[in-house]
Amino acid sequence: MHLDKTSGYLTFLRQLLIFSVVLGILATCIAFLVPPRFITPALPFLFLFFIAVTLTGYYILLRSVKRKFIQFVNSYLLITVVKLLLFVGIIFFYLLNNRQDAAAFGISFFILYLCYTIFEVVHLVSYFR
Repeated sequence: MHLDKTSGYLTFLRQLLIFSVVLGILATCIAFLVPPRFITPALPFLFLFFIAVTLTGYYILLRSVKRKFIQFVNSYLLITVVKLLLFVGIIFFYLLNNRQDAAAFGISFFILYLCYTIFEVVHLVSYFR
């Protein structure tokens, strides 16, 4: 485990930004290959949203690490539930206001959710080794 929370957070931030740039380049390449109806216009905002949510959740988890392990587990579970509720709320609100973009938005959101969740879990596991 890292002794300095700040360096751990800055390392995570740097890796998250590199990961996001790679995903952005991949998304741009895909946008040139598929018809425009399959790409949501909200995609750049989804990237910013997932970066912000992932950074916030990771920061809160780093703050809870120095407490007892059970408090870290409770924090992790609480953050996961809050993120899921936030995600469902965002999807619901967007789909109510943009029905014509529902499929593209839902698919994009789900793919980014999987990518950023896997990234965060892998980083948390490596943090505790």
